[in-house]
Amino acid sequence: MNVRRLIPTAALATATVLGVTALSGCSSDAADKNNEGKLDVVASFYPMEFLAKEIGGDDVEVTTLTEPGQEPHDLEISAKQTAQLENADAALFLKGLQPSVDEAIGQSGIKTKIDAASLTSLEKHGNEVGGHAEEHDEHGSEEEHGHEGEEGHEDDGDHEGHTHETPGGKDPHIWLDPVRYAEVAEGVGKAFAKADPDHKATYEKNTAALVKKLKGLDTDFKNGLKNTASKAKVFITTHAAFGYLAERYGLTEEAISGLDPESEPSANRVKDLQEMAKADGVTTVFYETLVSDKTAKTLAKDAKLKTDVLDPVEGITEKSRGDDYIEVMRSNLAALQKSLGAK
Repeated sequence: MNVRRLIPTAALATATVLGVTALSGCSSDAADKNNEGKLDVVASFYPMEFLAKEIGGDDVEVTTLTEPGQEPHDLEISAKQTAQLENADAALFLKGLQPSVDEAIGQSGIKTKIDAASLTSLEKHGNEVGGHAEEHDEHGSEEEHGHEGEEGHEDDGDHEGHTHETPGGKDPHIWLDPVRYAEVAEGVGKAFAKADPDHKATYEKNTAALVKKLKGLDTDFKNGLKNTASKAKVFITTHAAFGYLAERYGLTEEAISGLDPESEPSANRVKDLQEMAKADGVTTVFYETLVSDKTAKTLAKDAKLKTDVLDPVEGITEKSRGDDYIEVMRSNLAALQKSLGAK
């Protein structure tokens, strides 16, 4: 695959380091459920909420910390949300994406802490390492993973990866790769079954159904992007959210900004993108629903390119091209196919 080095922006230097941590249960006892007999789960943002609802079904009560339309990277936890965490049976989050969530969950006495980042690989693109769960002690301290390739967690981030420019940083956008997202789903299903063994059979059934849907989505992306008019298969986005998706399907993402969707690109970066777009036959600059489209539209106008939406599915709003993760991802596939001239 043709992967270019993303020219660093100031925001990349400050992006959060995403370490792989443990899924936990403070005790082996079943979680105390609410008055309706449901497992109370707090999800950090939409991709975690989607998993919790799909896998939990009627046996789980899900509360989400990030409101629809709110940029999840900017979330600051309120006192009310801190109280929600303390009263919940489980928290489902993605460590490294939302620092205030990580801190609040780390300090809470919540029994089951499920870190999606520990359930799949956040290694260098192409270096698959399976995540696994470990137990917390009673104080909630986490043991470090003993993954093969552990040294990959301590690298300086200075390798050929469009979303791995941060020192020691990892790309958190694992849900945009249906295969990795399915791995996370399987881990969440096991965690729910452990926290609420009375409904284990339901969680297993729902997890299997969701994984089947995600595998179907993966097949559609593979087939839909296999043959394109664009030989280079390059696409331009506002921020570097689609690295895992690009790697999975043989594409190259070029981001105007880095991992931070709010950062401003340098003049040199814009110039490089204009030259690259011309050389590689890029037709479209993609922007997203939760972030301003100003930079994308300026670049597109200067380079005489079209604009379109490529949604990182961080939240569902009225502007979203679909009512849930699966529908929005299919809209993303259609947008990529159009821009790359899929045959």
